[in-house]
Amino acid sequence: MHLTYFDSNSWLIELDGTRILLDPWLVGDLTFGNASWLFKGTKNNAHPIPENIDVILLSQGLEDHAHPPTLKELDHNIPVVASPNAEKVVQKLGYSTIIPVAHGESYIINDKVEIKAIPGSPIGPTLIENAYLIKGLDSGKTLYYEPHGYHSPEIKTTESIDVVITPLISLKLPLLGAVIKGQKTALELCQAIKPQVILSTAAGGDISFEGLLISILKAEGTVAEFNDLLKQKGLSTTAIDPQSGERIELSLV
Repeated sequence: MHLTYFDSNSWLIELDGTRILLDPWLVGDLTFGNASWLFKGTKNNAHPIPENIDVILLSQGLEDHAHPPTLKELDHNIPVVASPNAEKVVQKLGYSTIIPVAHGESYIINDKVEIKAIPGSPIGPTLIENAYLIKGLDSGKTLYYEPHGYHSPEIKTTESIDVVITPLISLKLPLLGAVIKGQKTALELCQAIKPQVILSTAAGGDISFEGLLISILKAEGTVAEFNDLLKQKGLSTTAIDPQSGERIELSLV
């Protein structure tokens, strides 16, 4: 398994000969509702759009997961597997093949990799977006992805999860509390499922931020501190702080 981090929540997953582009933000700035005064992320170094992508995988319909400028640039003939909310974004852009997956539903890519949607992050009072279990059908290796640190109880009963991508740093707003849950929920997850590797997402990458939200947003924790917590709890899981653009080879047992 190889993983390449493209900042924020954006990843290239290479598993069993299949290339999955996950929640891509590769071009332009990141804003929400074009409100750059509130929040604006700018990449310090742009990465080229990866070639030979088998599937685009979208966990949420928010801009930091279904990034409209990036989705406009990508080949619209690439199949898109998406949460029902993210499906609405790519429908408007004219993608030829869109596969919505609700919680509990699965999609198999070229008889090689199974993607299963499970409950993920709550977005507002009524919407729960997708987390994913991504399993190589030949290797048997499984990756779990949840980008806000909200882990469904069912994930803790899932057998043999080898790799986890989830936040290891909390992002908090005054009065509202954590909008991204980091170390506490990630540690509970590791204690329950004991993955071989856990990689930090959401609060990372080579990005410059500005806007009102940045002035009040508070980050808590580091990946180094999380590795110390894992050792204190007697866990063999290794936490990785991925660097922007770095292709990581995971040697899994």
